[in-house]
Amino acid sequence: MSHISEDDRDQRVLRVLREADRLPGPDHLEFPEDFDHPRAKELLAELHARLEQEFSHPCTVDRHVQDASFHALVGVPAEATGAGVPIGIRLSNYADLAVVTLPAPGSHDSLDDAVARGDLTETDRRRVEDALSDLGFVTVPERLLHRPYDGVTPLSEFRNPDHPATWWTRFFDYI
Repeated sequence: MSHISEDDRDQRVLRVLREADRLPGPDHLEFPEDFDHPRAKELLAELHARLEQEFSHPCTVDRHVQDASFHALVGVPAEATGAGVPIGIRLSNYADLAVVTLPAPGSHDSLDDAVARGDLTETDRRRVEDALSDLGFVTVPERLLHRPYDGVTPLSEFRNPDHPATWWTRFFDYI
């Protein structure tokens, strides 16, 4: 089994982000024109059930996200995790992208960082990553999402100069 370097993984994920950025869409940036709402709801339900099974604890789901480039938030409560830190997962409206945040967006650059700092156990990491991977999601490290947005959409034109657009904005934020 060959080891893939972090840089190689990052390059693959960046290619996926750039491809998703080019998906044709309506006049807004919330979702591409071929976004399959029923499929997204089905995958969300499967992820929610899987995480509740993996963590043997009720997990939260926010399905009422509006005016955003993501459609749902899933939460594993602190009392269900080995590190005692809540796990959040945002599901993008684009290309089955997902981001895992502990305990909140911006807390860690990556899951490697969260494990190294003791906010995530390796067992819990595997539970979350395996659930996402098994359902076809691409997990994006936060450090890649906090880069300035330089994609093909006019997103940067709509943002306040004091709060420039990032790749997080493009795929995981309120627009």
